[in-house]
Amino acid sequence: MNLHRPFTALALVVTALMLGACHGGLQRGTHTQGDTVTMAYAKRLTIVKHDGYTRVDIANPWKKGQTLHTYLLVPRTAEVPADLPEGTLIRTPLQRAVVFTSVHCGLFDELGHRDAVAGVADLKYIKIPFVQEGCRKGTIADVGNGLNPVLEKVIDIDADALLLSPFENNGGYGGLEDIGIPIVECADYMETSPLGRAEWIRFYGMLLGEEARADSLFHAIEGDYLALKARAAKANDRPVVLMDKLAGTDVWYVPGGRSTIGLLLRDANCRYPYADDTHSGSLALTFETILTRFEQADVWLLRFDADHAITRQELGNDFEGYRQMRPYKADRVYGCNVMLSMFYEETPFHPERLLREFVNILHPELDDGTPLRYYFKLKNP
Repeated sequence: MNLHRPFTALALVVTALMLGACHGGLQRGTHTQGDTVTMAYAKRLTIVKHDGYTRVDIANPWKKGQTLHTYLLVPRTAEVPADLPEGTLIRTPLQRAVVFTSVHCGLFDELGHRDAVAGVADLKYIKIPFVQEGCRKGTIADVGNGLNPVLEKVIDIDADALLLSPFENNGGYGGLEDIGIPIVECADYMETSPLGRAEWIRFYGMLLGEEARADSLFHAIEGDYLALKARAAKANDRPVVLMDKLAGTDVWYVPGGRSTIGLLLRDANCRYPYADDTHSGSLALTFETILTRFEQADVWLLRFDADHAITRQELGNDFEGYRQMRPYKADRVYGCNVMLSMFYEETPFHPERLLREFVNILHPELDDGTPLRYYFKLKNP
């Protein structure tokens, strides 16, 4: 459109309709025939609905401007269109899938399709009860190590698709790409915002034939998240937050400023010393750096892996330097036991739950009374 040319009445009407399109609705694609599904936050998904099929393009997280994978979703009750473009054909809804990640097993369950999980990898890391029970009963197959699965077991499942997480320069998927089963590359973890990753729920809903249910679930998550962010913005105080603890004896990993945790801390309206950092992963720091950068920390939020809820004294006994930290002295240390909680299983697609936790801990005056789900205040013996 020539912006220097005056609008006609028709142009005004068309513009108003486009701008007023409802959140998550459809808009006519300008670059391709079909209806483009509007994604509000997800940057790596492009979904276009055509007659007889839906095309899903996943942007390559590591090679800007390139496509990681193209999927063509065709209802299993319909004929496959003769003019399909190039891409991986997937018949929907999925009825038998091998799911390589715990978080996606949980999402299948939440969308009402736990029965579609026919196989899993790395069972020892999956704490989800229905998966453990299914493997004990033999209704869900354990295909072994996710990096080197037992191909014979995967083939025997006769799956509709394999869902796994892609990695940069991974060199393949242990032969899975050669057995003729569609591989769904779950690159949601490479999204640039908490709600961006959560919005992938809508894609997985399409795979399971639960598009409306998935859209409703995502919009509920979005609404809660934005409401919590707005509530946090009203806080009178912005405490300085220290994250996590030493890994081993010499490295302390903290979230980068553009990581999911880093962005959640921003939306929780606190002061995080690495908020302006541009890394989307973790930063490896020395204890001396931690002491310098977090000298004025008010609250300490740490994750750990243990078979019990550690106490503040146990934490101090683990490393004498912890006792120097200001939140330790002030008894404002909160821990999340990732072994006993569902932190990693739930928070990727439910960032609103973690944001609520952060807001209630960091701004007690705004606490809405919701019991803590993942973190707890470390007790004194």
